[in-house]
Amino acid sequence: MSAQLRPQAAAARLVLLGTGTVGAAFIARYQALRQRQLDLPLLHVVANSRIALACGDAPEAVLSRAKEATRQGDAPAHAEETGRLQAGDIVVDATASEDIAAEHAHWLARGIHVVTANKLGNGTTLARARRIGGIVAAGSVRYGDSATVGAGLPLLSSIRALVAGGDHVHAIEGVLSGSLAWLFHRFDGSQPFSACVREAVAAGYTEPDPRIDLSGEDVRRKLLILARAAGVALEPEQVEVESLLPPALAALPAAQVDAALAQLDAPLAGRLQQARGQGLSLCFVARLDGHGASVGLRALPGDHPLAGGRGTDNRVAIRSDRYCRQPLLIQGPGAGADVTAAALLDDVLGIARR
Repeated sequence: MSAQLRPQAAAARLVLLGTGTVGAAFIARYQALRQRQLDLPLLHVVANSRIALACGDAPEAVLSRAKEATRQGDAPAHAEETGRLQAGDIVVDATASEDIAAEHAHWLARGIHVVTANKLGNGTTLARARRIGGIVAAGSVRYGDSATVGAGLPLLSSIRALVAGGDHVHAIEGVLSGSLAWLFHRFDGSQPFSACVREAVAAGYTEPDPRIDLSGEDVRRKLLILARAAGVALEPEQVEVESLLPPALAALPAAQVDAALAQLDAPLAGRLQQARGQGLSLCFVARLDGHGASVGLRALPGDHPLAGGRGTDNRVAIRSDRYCRQPLLIQGPGAGADVTAAALLDDVLGIARR
């Protein structure tokens, strides 16, 4: 059965920013949903920093052209295209761009909906997050951010539903990085940690520069987004972050990182040996409670709620007035272009059906 839209939603234009792995997965799923007769807004433009292209009826061909394009002009192409947006349009941010995230509030203020996998909107300064939230609360625009944490797992929606129902969230503890979940599930001492990192990069589980994942910064941003959804006004500097990177590795140019990954091996082999000696498992955990907020490597017993996942699973335990004696547990794939793209399109459909 096809989805039914209100007339004004049918006229909305969809603009996709970003043509990387998530952007490509978004277009593939968009086409599949259209073939199932879902009434999605028409994909009007696909843009990246090099080129902006009108889609027509051939978004996959446009995606291919956009990926092969070279830079034209001084300004990023998507900046020029988003200047033509109209109220009621839907911008899909499939980038990790700070410049684009800085525009989210501006678009919302113009009546333009934003759907995003980019954590730099709600996951950086509190002032930016509050501005986004204030515009959404005061107007009729929507900010779809379910893809920013857990690749669409019902984390944000569950926390927001608890708060809306009068519940008070006391603690959030979770394995929030699919990349780091995979790495520490794979790392069993049979090979150096650096070899596991190279496997993860080759499989697309990490960013091309794996230091983005290993630094803990990505997890900090996700914890900030969850905290703010729970009503905790947290600034980035209030989250204590334990980076896995030795200072020398953190300071290297990107081109030299792969050759220097062995700097990770001795420290993490020692952490693994120590944990195993105590019958524990290593997990990279984010935690928020009444004592503060932290992100880092922890050694957990096998019966801990966060120790049971596999692969790229995210696992989150939420304690609240309602879930006091036993936490609410949410688990599932927390990384991957396909699940992220599905979350983006879920938010697009939610806006369109409104």
